[in-house]
Amino acid sequence: MNPFIYRLTVVHHKLDGEIRRELKKRVPDSFRLLRLKKLKLAVKDRLHGHLLKPQMA
Repeated sequence: MNPFIYRLTVVHHKLDGEIRRELKKRVPDSFRLLRLKKLKLAVKDRLHGHLLKPQMA
């Protein structure tokens, strides 16, 4: 696996954990949730874009 793709997957996983942790709070911070979800989507888009590119050997 490409190191860049690996880092993106790790960041995506960490953001997912942060979102879950925020949702478990008694009063979740809606602005923080929105920011985390936007970041997660941006990482997902970059990851998807890199996976679609043909790999050069």
